[in-house]
Amino acid sequence: MSGLTKERFLDICRFKSPGDLCLVDTYLNELWPQTIIAWIEQGAPDFFTDVPRAKKYFGFETMRWLREINSGLLHGTVIHQHEGSIIMDYGTPISPPFEYQVINEDKRTLTFINPNGQTAKVLKDNPGSMPMYVDWPIKDRASWQEFRKRLDPTTPERYPDNWNDYIQKINNLTEPVVLEVGGFFGYMREWVGSEKVFYLFHDDPNLVEEIMDTVLEMEIEIIRRVANNIKFEMAAYWEDMAYKAGPLISPDMFRKFMMPRYKKINELLHNMGVDIIFVDCDGNLDMLIPLWLECGVNFVWPLEVAAGNDAVALRKKYGTDLIMGGNIDKRALAMGKEATKKEVMSKVPFLLEKGGYFPSVDHLV
Repeated sequence: MSGLTKERFLDICRFKSPGDLCLVDTYLNELWPQTIIAWIEQGAPDFFTDVPRAKKYFGFETMRWLREINSGLLHGTVIHQHEGSIIMDYGTPISPPFEYQVINEDKRTLTFINPNGQTAKVLKDNPGSMPMYVDWPIKDRASWQEFRKRLDPTTPERYPDNWNDYIQKINNLTEPVVLEVGGFFGYMREWVGSEKVFYLFHDDPNLVEEIMDTVLEMEIEIIRRVANNIKFEMAAYWEDMAYKAGPLISPDMFRKFMMPRYKKINELLHNMGVDIIFVDCDGNLDMLIPLWLECGVNFVWPLEVAAGNDAVALRKKYGTDLIMGGNIDKRALAMGKEATKKEVMSKVPFLLEKGGYFPSVDHLV
């Protein structure tokens, strides 16, 4: 079946169309620019530089993410061109963003302040690689009071200028529409720093709750404004809060700090008619999935194989309670066609037959 309509997407999510192979493009099957360049060097057609054409070549189908609304993680934000190289990063939902500023430059590296207010260092010969972060904008309560001004849900720049035209344009679409609705631990990690945020949970839990409540209030107001004007089929969180062995905070801490806030957002979404709620979280999700399901989050991605996630086992355990995407081991692609085929055939036929599954590699390619 071709063409991803709202109805087809919802039928897959609700286990009404087992066997339907749907390769959605945005997010689940996203391609890094460096990957496209490498593929062309290895013999792929030159038209792969035309991303929409390349996605059509692969048979990817379209979901419309409302990236014009600054409510979530803005993947692939171009923040600067330096000596012919494009430095790409993502932006958390702050408005206005921090101004790009070069801090230091030597023969090998470039250090700069990015739109999140982080001080980041990249290799000049590979600026698209993962940066090394050396400083973060929230250092104490005083810096938080300044930072929180950027989390105002009424900031006009959060929304398209031609709001009424935008509403009409999106509501006329036939494909499924997705609104990003934030995250809690993931954003704090970006604003405070990974190591420092762990200490903050212990040293100043009241500040943790204040930051999370501010994010909660911002997202609720954005959701209300959007949902009162635009019909969307899925809400999406970004919450990188796990590593290879499990979550970065304990289930008890999740219950205390995050679960009540998730429930408030998801109750609002349910009242607005949205019951497909997605979360992007790397690492091993075994302990997090039951917590998310309890909160109302029912769609997980990317289910990294290297972190021990097993979509077949998860389907047997959770049945139709859990929608899944990903879990095709990215490492198999590097091993060649036979290894890739073996990886796909070991799980995808079973998962498609059971329904509620969107095949993709277990992270961006």
